Amino acid sequence: MASRGLRAGMSIDTLFLFSSETIRRPFTRQCCRVVQHSRLFGASYSTRLSPNAPDLIKWIRDEGGFVHQGLRLDNEGSSGLGLLSSRVIAKGTEIISLPRHIPLALPPLDSGPDHPDALLIDLARRLPEELWTLRLGLKLLGERAKVGSFWWPYISNLPQAFNVPIFFSREEIGNLQYIPLIHQVNKRCKLLLGFEAVVKSVIENLVSEQHPFGGQDVDAAALGWAMSAVSTRAFRLHGHVMSDGKRGSTPMLLPLIDMCNHDFHANARIVQEADSGSDRTLVKVVAEEKIEEGESILLNYGSLTNDLLLLDYGFIVPENQHDYVELKYDELLLDAAAITAGVQCTAFASPAPWQQEFLSQLNFHGDNSNSRVILGGPEMVDGRLVAALRILFAEDSESIKKHGLNTLQSLTVEAPLGVPNESNVLRTIVALCVIALGHFPTQILEDETILRKEGNSEALKLAIAFRLSKKELLIKVMKTLTQKVKSLR
Repeated sequence: MASRGLRAGMSIDTLFLFSSETIRRPFTRQCCRVVQHSRLFGASYSTRLSPNAPDLIKWIRDEGGFVHQGLRLDNEGSSGLGLLSSRVIAKGTEIISLPRHIPLALPPLDSGPDHPDALLIDLARRLPEELWTLRLGLKLLGERAKVGSFWWPYISNLPQAFNVPIFFSREEIGNLQYIPLIHQVNKRCKLLLGFEAVVKSVIENLVSEQHPFGGQDVDAAALGWAMSAVSTRAFRLHGHVMSDGKRGSTPMLLPLIDMCNHDFHANARIVQEADSGSDRTLVKVVAEEKIEEGESILLNYGSLTNDLLLLDYGFIVPENQHDYVELKYDELLLDAAAITAGVQCTAFASPAPWQQEFLSQLNFHGDNSNSRVILGGPEMVDGRLVAALRILFAEDSESIKKHGLNTLQSLTVEAPLGVPNESNVLRTIVALCVIALGHFPTQILEDETILRKEGNSEALKLAIAFRLSKKELLIKVMKTLTQKVKSLR
């Protein structure tokens, strides 16, 4: 059965349906839906790839793995399929342990032509290292298509759909209202469409016995599903020994472990242990704290922005302390901010030579300058931006040399160049926030009204929740800096 092709457009809106375990498993359409989680907005929920998926916990135990008796897979919670504790689990307790043959990984790219996955490896070589999610996705697609795959008990439990932005409609992508993320979404869609042509050129004339995907057509929708499955679930493990004897990090899919949901304050962590008699590693999950009955097993996926959480995982974290808004360091923008703030600075358009020298050290001036700055994150304001404004509002270079650029990049240092200078800097940054807010077509009250409205797609609600989180972050920065202005003496 051939898959249906991808319709033209920047977003991918053809997904998969489940298939039979006893015949070739076709790559077909799927459906997406999301729900709200107590910590996450838009956590993906979907039925499993197979309606008769095997018991994943039993499979791991049968294969020599360990799963704590107090664990169960829950498909009824608002965050979808996840691991819950059915009893109290003490801190330090081993929860899951996978032997080395259970994780799913792409064989080394330097494997020879006689390797069973030689064609998959050849396709993976055509992708750059930064697209490791798609590289591993090729292996996942190959195993999904293979009748009798060792990993079918795991693959059959994967979702039919992933609610990540590459599967949003054009309207839903536009409703993100944030250009840096929209650019990344469109970039991924374009990449998938381009790689579809590459895959077809390699496999179109192969007989089914040689075909890495069981004779099935692989389009951008299938590639998108595979890439999303990897981006939402894979881990990079260290200590893997490559064919040349060197150690490196290898992305792997970890069955059952990847059912743990995310929290920045996780109650469990992944541990790697050397397998005696082998150069490979065992993977374990250990309780970081006491886990009460009925609690989810949670891992920290990393200090990620909402952009990356949405792009790779399909959810956002409200009030994410790692999130930020990206701006461009631009003289015209700074001039507009100064006018909005009611302060004057002629140095924005024509900084003095000594100011240019310091701006070059901050990488804001010169041929290879970096104009990207951020508002938000742990530091609240990009330190390079703070230092640049302090320099541009300064009257001479002596005070700057006295303090040094490292000191000037810190907002925690109280008015290093004097109160008037600091007031101008803070008020200009507040004005930058006002301008950034003005670039969103809708206001916060409108967004909140749409979120409460029934009948909108869950993807649309997720897009609106994303842009709302950016606006709330800008307001938080404004309030914090306004308070600092008031506290200046």
